[in-house]
Amino acid sequence: MGSKRKGTRAERELIHMFFDSNEWIAVRAAGSGSTPLPCPDIIVGNGKRILAIECKSLSDNVKYFKKEELADLLEFSRKFGAEAWVGIRFDHIGWFFLPPERLEFTKGGTPSISIEEARKNGIKFEDLLKL
Repeated sequence: MGSKRKGTRAERELIHMFFDSNEWIAVRAAGSGSTPLPCPDIIVGNGKRILAIECKSLSDNVKYFKKEELADLLEFSRKFGAEAWVGIRFDHIGWFFLPPERLEFTKGGTPSISIEEARKNGIKFEDLLKL
């Protein structure tokens, strides 16, 4: 399966997870990743909180991010009044969420997250809803 198709499937899965919680609603942001304007993958709200989430789904043990991708998420969130979150779905393990500033950096300065770091520093879906 192509990475774009896999990413779209993961975004849709997450949208349904929010909807199934009966308190949240989520939409995929049209143009996410295909426009030079800052835009997260999904926008989520429940009348009290708004979340802007950059979603990643992978079978590898580590995900590396482009600095611009995270800067765009933070800019959008600030201007929109949303909480910025990175959602990582590891195959056969599930979703983890963390604020972009909690990502680790490689020696070269590249933001990244590993399965071990996600388990240590991230939170599960159910806990994200309770914050």
